[in-house]
Amino acid sequence: MNDELLKTNQSEVTCKQCGAKLVYAPGTTSLKCENCGAENEIHVEPTIIEEMDFEKFISEHSDTLPKHQISTVRCNACGAQTTLENNVVSELCPFCGSVLVIKNTEIQNVVKPWSVLPFKIDAKKAFSQFQTWLRKLWFAPNDLKKYATQQEKLKGLYIPYWTFDSKTTTHYNGMRGDDYTTTETYTTTENGQTVTKTRTVTRTRWTPVSGTVYLNFDDILVLASKSLPQKYTDKLEPWNLQELMPFNEQFLSGFRTETYQVDVKEGFEIGKEKMNDFIRQEIRRDIGGDHQQILHMNVHHADVTFKHILLPIWISAYRYKKKIYRFMVNGQTGEVQGERPYSWIKITLAVLVGLIIIGIIIYFVNQNN
Repeated sequence: MNDELLKTNQSEVTCKQCGAKLVYAPGTTSLKCENCGAENEIHVEPTIIEEMDFEKFISEHSDTLPKHQISTVRCNACGAQTTLENNVVSELCPFCGSVLVIKNTEIQNVVKPWSVLPFKIDAKKAFSQFQTWLRKLWFAPNDLKKYATQQEKLKGLYIPYWTFDSKTTTHYNGMRGDDYTTTETYTTTENGQTVTKTRTVTRTRWTPVSGTVYLNFDDILVLASKSLPQKYTDKLEPWNLQELMPFNEQFLSGFRTETYQVDVKEGFEIGKEKMNDFIRQEIRRDIGGDHQQILHMNVHHADVTFKHILLPIWISAYRYKKKIYRFMVNGQTGEVQGERPYSWIKITLAVLVGLIIIGIIIYFVNQNN
């Protein structure tokens, strides 16, 4: 990196040519000056991103993990804690759109991320994806359409995640159901007479089963934030974690970062539930047959490792009739997910128009008859 162009500290990266702030340019490994356009390559050491032994961490506690000091501001409305850029005097919470009280800023020592997945798409591309998604929404309020013209409402944010690896051995007991057909006799009434008939029916023969399945898991993602709706962040997947870079604060320049609210112990419990979904699928395959019942399973985890990473999301919060709706764009792939309001006026009008059309059709049918 050219030292003549850069001077850095923990919280800012500035251009020596003009003194303006340098920000990370999505899709590159460079910092770009917002004023004069000077570009500076981010020096990334070719290192392997290591994971930490979970059991060792639990026994030795989190004091063994490297930490760094950051300045965050807590939102009084939703409780999210995010970083702020220097010299900011007024800002909105990216999670709920509420005005942040800057005096609520606090210094925290938090676990330093192992790695970061840099933004791949810029604000312009993300906003284009967002607009395309909005155009597909039926019965959206007009206010939402107006909101789609305000690119500045979309904020780039790094969201904290844990990833877990585990080798699992699962002993199970269950039931296997095999379908078979048989012919049965029954009586029915036809033309006032009782008649006897036969029919083919399908029945299921159940057999007790037990067994063991083995599954190895790699990079099970667990959201370490409580500020975002889980069902939508899950739909932002998949992420290409092969593109993770060793953590470097310069990738964060120009973007905000949320601190984790789910610690690693709680994260692993969530991760185990996600693994259990795949284990159940494997057990059903192992049982075979036409139907499967899992009565009991005992999962043993071995060689559990984890890491703390940051993933890029473009996010915007929209307030409609006192309710918060959030929209998210995957900063790597452009996948859009979010909550959406409905305009009940438009829905009511559509129903009325539909009823009128049906009424007109019925009228002309009756006239022709």
